[in-house]
Amino acid sequence: MNPTDLTVPLYRLAHGRTGDKGDRSNISVIAWHPALWDVLVQQVTEEAVARQFAARGPARVTRYLLPQLQAMNFVLDGVLDGGVNDALNLDSHGKALSFLLLDLPVRMPAALVHHLAGAH
Repeated sequence: MNPTDLTVPLYRLAHGRTGDKGDRSNISVIAWHPALWDVLVQQVTEEAVARQFAARGPARVTRYLLPQLQAMNFVLDGVLDGGVNDALNLDSHGKALSFLLLDLPVRMPAALVHHLAGAH
């Protein structure tokens, strides 16, 4: 780690979309700028996402990379309390789960700060 590195929330590097099917949530993470892609690939891993969602107890987290789009898709099994028809939770579709992921702390080189959302 370089002493000039910064730690910022993932939403400064990327935006997200969430979908669901049964007890499975799909969360896409899309880089704001292609220069941020390598940082995302290195740090927004299956393990990091599983830690971020530990309170929801995912059975499995799978990451799919889409490098031409500078995007990745995460499939989280067992995080929707049984799914839309079985859950008593207020967000049984899991639409807000992208916000939980986008709060993940990411360490990045200060040289890339001009590519961050909200940096201007």
